[in-house]
Amino acid sequence: MAGVTLEKVQKRFGDVVVIPDLDLIVDDKEFVVLVGPSGCGKTTTLRIVAGLEEASGGTVRIGERDVTQVRPGQRNCSMVFQNYALYPHMTVRQNIGYGMKVRGEPKDEIERRILDAARILGIGEYLERRPKQLSGGQRQRVAIGRAIVRNPDVFLFDEPLSNLDAKLRIEMRTEIKRLQRRLENTVIYVTHDQTEAMTMADRVAVMNKGVIEQLADPISLYERPANVFVAGFIGSPSMNFMPAELVGENNGLAVKLEDGTALPVPGDRQTRYGGSVGKPLTLGLRPEHMSGGQNGPAVATVTPEAVEPLGAHTLIVGHAASTKITAQVDAHYACAPDEPTPITFDMKNMHLFDRQSGAAL
Repeated sequence: MAGVTLEKVQKRFGDVVVIPDLDLIVDDKEFVVLVGPSGCGKTTTLRIVAGLEEASGGTVRIGERDVTQVRPGQRNCSMVFQNYALYPHMTVRQNIGYGMKVRGEPKDEIERRILDAARILGIGEYLERRPKQLSGGQRQRVAIGRAIVRNPDVFLFDEPLSNLDAKLRIEMRTEIKRLQRRLENTVIYVTHDQTEAMTMADRVAVMNKGVIEQLADPISLYERPANVFVAGFIGSPSMNFMPAELVGENNGLAVKLEDGTALPVPGDRQTRYGGSVGKPLTLGLRPEHMSGGQNGPAVATVTPEAVEPLGAHTLIVGHAASTKITAQVDAHYACAPDEPTPITFDMKNMHLFDRQSGAAL
């Protein structure tokens, strides 16, 4: 197996710069997910690693090899596509073994690897079926089986679960992660689904306009986002952002909202934020770090527009200090649309961002 290194990789389509200067190191046997909105460059990055797109600049290494100018077939990568890319006229057995057959490998070795992949993926009973006779999840397993038999240095996954229903996506992401642990492969996985990224990755690279905004383990991304973009992209429902100012109050600091509401800053944050008093900032707080009622010193009045019961909890979607917010409260909290209600902010989990740059303080 081998790691992957991208150094100052660029991609341009004419005058349009899709990826300006991208650096990424994926360690051997690591599972790294590239996540971001549509058009952020994550699939282009994956295709550059595979050799399906030519880099406009920079260097691509797989292990110790510089593969920047190496043809796709010689990079020893296996790619699993969103649309499975199976041959409809071939059986499962033929689809899995086709690449080895083309390379002229011995028949007994091809059969051994096909059976081994089928056993690992639980598709042994489908070997004589054609793709049209399989479900979406079974087709995806066949596509993964075709990748496994190559024994590649790196697995590349391009949104492989986006065509599956919600229940099957959950099952398949567990299967892919289990498979990676068993085979100990290096994996680069592309998705726009941040839940997929958080549940599967050793590290997540959050991309925006061809730039990696932050590369970290899932918990670090959630608890310590580097900027407003990462904070808003990671988490569901997404983080609330409110224009604010840091002020001195009662021998300490408070976050002052646009309507004058003052939310005390916890004591262990005073030194960290002390140099930002008077500056225009953005307060970030996740819906799950709010609670219904007056349960602490930091309370704001929220006017609900919608109340959404979800069983385990209820979402209140409304406005506080002229800013739209979402609060996640107890399922039995009594509130109604258009009736102002107190919401307590858990300031131990607050985030402050520079309003101009978006960087976390």
